[in-house]
Amino acid sequence: MPESQTLPPLALYIHIPWCIRKCPYCDFNSHAVRGEIPEQQYVKALLADLRAEKNAAQGRDISSIFIGGGTPSLFSASAIAEILDGAQQLIPFSRDIEITMEANPGTFERERFAGFKAAGVPRLSIGVQSFNSEHLQLLGRIHSGDEAIKAISAASDIGFAHINIDLMHGLANQNPEQAMQDLKTAIALGTDHLSWYQLTIEPNTEFHVRPPTLPDLDSLWDIQQQGQELIASAGFSQYEISAYARENSRARHNINYWQFGDYFGIGAGAHAKLSFYDERSGALEIVRRVKKRSPKAYLESLNPLGGENIISADELPFEFMMNALRLTGGTPTKYYSQRTGQSLSSIDAQLKAATAKGLLEVGDNIAPTRQGSLFLNDLLEYFI
Repeated sequence: MPESQTLPPLALYIHIPWCIRKCPYCDFNSHAVRGEIPEQQYVKALLADLRAEKNAAQGRDISSIFIGGGTPSLFSASAIAEILDGAQQLIPFSRDIEITMEANPGTFERERFAGFKAAGVPRLSIGVQSFNSEHLQLLGRIHSGDEAIKAISAASDIGFAHINIDLMHGLANQNPEQAMQDLKTAIALGTDHLSWYQLTIEPNTEFHVRPPTLPDLDSLWDIQQQGQELIASAGFSQYEISAYARENSRARHNINYWQFGDYFGIGAGAHAKLSFYDERSGALEIVRRVKKRSPKAYLESLNPLGGENIISADELPFEFMMNALRLTGGTPTKYYSQRTGQSLSSIDAQLKAATAKGLLEVGDNIAPTRQGSLFLNDLLEYFI
């Protein structure tokens, strides 16, 4: 690697694909449980997967871990501990590592969640979506609003250092008052991080085949405006399109994604983005990898890799900006050359055009203006 270059921070994403029921809006690689989950077999497969990848760390420690799904909280605390302990033996963890696990209120058991904390998980991301039982039923969730409140309160009592609450808005039959009540409930529970985003209908989902009737554009705009004002008045700052945090509570794992950092992806269907320097040319090569999507294929294969591609030079501007411009404060300008291997001058025409339209600001950071954040797709078109 050239002395003038450094590789970006390295994170680890761990995918656990099983859930009790597939939600009708979900396009993630999740699979409803049929019979017993092969927990121990999957733990061994995850660690074998990371062992095969570990040379790509290239001397870097793991700075953050996110255990997602599916519903990772279906796994036992001992299995989560084994995964984390095994990963640390393969690749060192940074001293201030952030570790997050997704959890479903419908799988809450106090002893189990206390075990997750003891296993080394200080941060939970709880998939609530709504506290309104009618909306939860329409979303196909397995928990009630009361169960969600009890799960969050108990997680706080157990002593998780940080708790994110995932909420959706723009739901079928939802009016602005109901959307605000969801936010008020979440804020009153003392969370320090909110993921608050509009329901969208994705291909390959049940809602795509049988779409619900969603609120009209005026109602969606009212919900968005009122919600952002409410969240700000409660002391949260928006730092990403759908992420809001109290002071010192931003999700570092997600920020690493958005700043075009590197990450391993282990587990069925997991994605990775890794940087390498070509020893002969000194050029930076950025590779995306994906693991076999089917849990059965992932477990039974000697090689879990499902595909790999090098991001071409022509694709890099869009790939970088698609992530970096999600951050409301932008991304350090120097990261463009450091993390793509391209000079900033190579996209000078695009930067100037977007700036002239009032969509972009370029200084120490490359950042969207308020207009740019509202019309992000229009801004990104400059870099295609």
